[in-house]
Amino acid sequence: MSAIALSDKRVAVCGDWHGNIGWLRMLSRALPNLAYDVRTILQLGDWWMDPLETDPLFAEAGIDRVFVTVGNHEPFDLISPLLAAHPGAAIRVSDVTWILPRPARLIIGGRTVLSLGGAASVDRIWRTEGLDWWPEEAISDEQVAAAITGGTADLMLTHESPADTPVRAVQEVLGTNPNRFPAEALAESAKSRARVSEVWDAARPELLLHGHMHTPGGGVAEDGRRVVSLGRDIQEDNLAILDMTTLTLETPSLNEIRNAARRR
Repeated sequence: MSAIALSDKRVAVCGDWHGNIGWLRMLSRALPNLAYDVRTILQLGDWWMDPLETDPLFAEAGIDRVFVTVGNHEPFDLISPLLAAHPGAAIRVSDVTWILPRPARLIIGGRTVLSLGGAASVDRIWRTEGLDWWPEEAISDEQVAAAITGGTADLMLTHESPADTPVRAVQEVLGTNPNRFPAEALAESAKSRARVSEVWDAARPELLLHGHMHTPGGGVAEDGRRVVSLGRDIQEDNLAILDMTTLTLETPSLNEIRNAARRR
């Protein structure tokens, strides 16, 4: 698996989009005013956008490429055959959008980046397999092993949260789940987070960014590794601007995004 190499010094990182074209239209109008130099978006899953709709928006915003770390709610009936046909390769699904393999390695601005997509759907009992839920959402043992074999990384991109997350907001969400979802689904969710943690502990990135939990927040583990949970579409902290030199984040507020979009 060869690494994708980019020279970008700053990139945009986005949490779940859920196919929300209205939200993406606002982001595309705001981004040139918030970060005129950004040409790359790293999207953290639950993407399921129609590239025919999104490519013109990205072009308007000056975005050259969007790399998707897949989530749990994706059209896996379309994505999985493409990834299987080209093992280890990023799949270009439009002029701008690429689906990353699981795992994927990138070099951005001299920093090593590890992407590991997938997560467990705690709501799958209310979904229909093959229609809006697919077993391929799960992070497999083979994907974990491949991610670990690739060695350490400076930055890790996931959809799923690691287990024992230092992000208090995510801890609080997980604490309420036993009252909302079946035990079997919770067990799968815990297994999914444990697999992310296995890779997180092996790769030891300075920073891990994830979506999935629909709750923004950040935290620092005892050993100093940072974890940031990005919000979903129309939520605070869905968009972050990441400095690849320092691995620091700027997270424009919803009001800042709306105001920047109006200036177009």
